[in-house]
Amino acid sequence: MKVGTDGILLGAWAPTTHSSTILDIGTGTGLIAIMLAQRTVRATIHAVEVEEAAYLEATHNIAACPWSERLLAFHAAIQDFDLPSSISQGYDLIVSNPPFFSGGTFSFNQDRNSVRHTVKLPHSDLLRAVRQLLNEKGKFCTILPLIEGLRFQELAESYKLYCTRQVEVKPRPSKPTARLLLTFGKEKQPIKKEVLILQEEDSNLRMPAYKALTEAFYLNP
Repeated sequence: MKVGTDGILLGAWAPTTHSSTILDIGTGTGLIAIMLAQRTVRATIHAVEVEEAAYLEATHNIAACPWSERLLAFHAAIQDFDLPSSISQGYDLIVSNPPFFSGGTFSFNQDRNSVRHTVKLPHSDLLRAVRQLLNEKGKFCTILPLIEGLRFQELAESYKLYCTRQVEVKPRPSKPTARLLLTFGKEKQPIKKEVLILQEEDSNLRMPAYKALTEAFYLNP
């Protein structure tokens, strides 16, 4: 799969301060897990992927990266994933760039279909897993389209996971919000709301805030 803006945003934005144990749910090719390893010095990062082809690609990418000794991929569905004994208190940070389309027709491209539809990872299953695997002070971060993100926030509260930070992501200043970057925790707090604009109005140049957030991950920043 190609490197997408959603993955770059989540991997660059998720807060890693004070996170010594990190879990990436549905790691795909390992992009976000590797980004989080790049952003940390000592953190242990686990990556879970149910699709065998993606898991094999993730293990290949992890082995080739400079931080491979701190990364470990698991071939499993998150519904069946047990907390490793080394993470007895739960993870400090969990991230997921989850499937988000739960309606419509299926495509003939099974890989794309698996990513876009929530059949294999319903949001309820994702939230249930996060609730079980996150430690009491930990944070869970995700990215979703606007409407799905608002619905996800409502669903999360039924699992006693509360949104603490919300960033509206706009492609350009005049465009409507396309994505929500969301942070959740187990303690209810006021939601910190922000806006991130990706590109200038009449060019493909990245806006300063977006460039500053992501430039460490581009060969030509």
